[in-house]
Amino acid sequence: MINIIIHGCGGKMGQVVAEIVENDTACQVVAGIDPSMSEASFPVFPTPADCTVEADVIIDFSTAMAVPALLEFSKAKKIPVVVCTTALGDETTELMTETSHSVAVLKSANMSLGVNLLLELVQKAAQILHDANFDIEIVEKHHNQKIDAPSGTALALANAINEAMEQQFHYVYDRSQIREKREPKEIGIHAVRGGNIVGDHDVIFAGRDEVIELSHHATSREVFAVGAVKAAKYLAYKGPGLYSMKDVLA
Repeated sequence: MINIIIHGCGGKMGQVVAEIVENDTACQVVAGIDPSMSEASFPVFPTPADCTVEADVIIDFSTAMAVPALLEFSKAKKIPVVVCTTALGDETTELMTETSHSVAVLKSANMSLGVNLLLELVQKAAQILHDANFDIEIVEKHHNQKIDAPSGTALALANAINEAMEQQFHYVYDRSQIREKREPKEIGIHAVRGGNIVGDHDVIFAGRDEVIELSHHATSREVFAVGAVKAAKYLAYKGPGLYSMKDVLA
């Protein structure tokens, strides 16, 4: 039985993770960490420093500001951590890398298994279509409560393409300020916010007389929770290192 701590258990994603784990016979939630929640079917602590429960792995769906303290807790207790929180700053990213020298850390811009497959598909498509002068555009859509734009997943898709193409591209986020033709070595990234859209990502390869689109549309937050739990089960008992969903899929 894999014992899991949910960091951010009071949030929407934390609650969905708890439901997924409850129906999984291979793991169980032994504690939660969240300053906004005091009662659950498991003990809840306001901060990582207050948590006294031992566990095999932590799943984090919190806020960017809360992640540094969690990483320090993970390092001190030697508990592997799956970091699902997005929009992390450079300092936190560096701290995550430093923490991975002492304990297993898994970070992904998106925990969905489908999105992580999409990351591999867009790389393959870019390599095949680039010589045919296909332009690349990324459109992401999310609910009206999302505060960061573009999404971490949109940037991950652009970075995956750029990595496959040896960093040839630069990113354009707004075409309204400069009136000029599109450059061949750019990737346009566009954000749409409205309603309760869970998360849509479309990668458009536009060539002469043909257009290819690779898309992922999430209809429920559950897809992210399922991926996070799968990642946690993979990471439990792993040695120190920085892991990704690519390792989980492999």
